Amino acid sequence: MARNLERRSALADAGIRVLAEAGARGLTHRAVDAMAGTPRGTASNYFPTRSDLTSALVDRIGERLAPEPAFAAARAARSPDRALFVEYVRDVVRRLTDDPHVALALFELRLEAARRPAVAATLGAWRQRAFEEDVAFNGDAGLPGGRTEIALMHFAIDGMMLDHLTVPLRTGVSLDAAIDRIVDSLLP
Repeated sequence: MARNLERRSALADAGIRVLAEAGARGLTHRAVDAMAGTPRGTASNYFPTRSDLTSALVDRIGERLAPEPAFAAARAARSPDRALFVEYVRDVVRRLTDDPHVALALFELRLEAARRPAVAATLGAWRQRAFEEDVAFNGDAGLPGGRTEIALMHFAIDGMMLDHLTVPLRTGVSLDAAIDRIVDSLLP
């Protein structure tokens, strides 16, 4: 069973790469098999429909973007303040920039969700869970800001990452400096 889970994850990782490099129109079972280096038909054995494949990619993106448990544990003993909130936002941005294929695949899925209700349902449920987890983490850690500030943080990070990973503006503002300004704006 573990081997099947490993193969499933490897195929989903290949699908993420296909999605990031070729877009939603290039995401086919054959393309996933080619990217994974597996025999033709392997991806469709694991993910029989395009909807199954898309759902698997959403799940895998969630796994790959999840914060490391050590991150929360290391910060649990610290006093909740603005600096801790900045660290939290920087960690989110780091995870997105360290794994640009995952971030680009996520943007591709969001665009596809605008056209396909099934993708919207799957991705929307995942995004809402991620948002609620951020709200809970923020509240459990006693960090400043509530639901509105967390929502605004998501909006700001999404825009910043879309710019950073696609056709960036030449502003001279680093991601770290932008994060500082975003937090200053969210938590005056």
